[in-house]
Amino acid sequence: MREIVSDVAFSPSVKSVQQRRGSRDAYARMEQKAGWSDRITPELAAFIAERDSFYLGTASAGGQPYIQHRGGPKGFLRVLDDRTLGLADYRGNRQYITTGNLAENERAFLFLMDYANRRRVKIWARARVVEDDPALLELLTPTDVKTRPEQAILFTLGAWDVNCPQHISRRFTEDEVEQLFAPLRRRIAELEARLGS
Repeated sequence: MREIVSDVAFSPSVKSVQQRRGSRDAYARMEQKAGWSDRITPELAAFIAERDSFYLGTASAGGQPYIQHRGGPKGFLRVLDDRTLGLADYRGNRQYITTGNLAENERAFLFLMDYANRRRVKIWARARVVEDDPALLELLTPTDVKTRPEQAILFTLGAWDVNCPQHISRRFTEDEVEQLFAPLRRRIAELEARLGS
């Protein structure tokens, strides 16, 4: 039987609920076509390069879930090849929940949001913490970050999917707001200069 990439999320239990609630046939058709991908496409790489934050989910061996926000300059989550993502991991509050979870359960979930354009991407992966690899840390550390990372986290892609924009409230970063208002500020300055002469 052919491996279906979306089975990472569509377990037998999920498929049973889909069947009961009437959506299973549509997802079965999606699976028969291209379905979800297990490779990083140029479009996904471009989307990732523009993100300055994402949410990272892990779970303990016992299944206790944990989610945290990760942020940095745009592109801090790096595409290393068509199956691998990586990030430099910095010292935080020193709880080490993610690191501890990954030591006993390599499954991870990345949730990337583009609030301004109402887009989101879900990524299922296997993750591992890499310590004491200076070359890898140098590769993953953004050039404008002066803090030294503690370790790296590498993600091997299992599957990814683009979610629909329904229910995503538009939000803008400070930089995005500045870009939106820059032409207005220039026009106001131009008009003020005319009035002052």
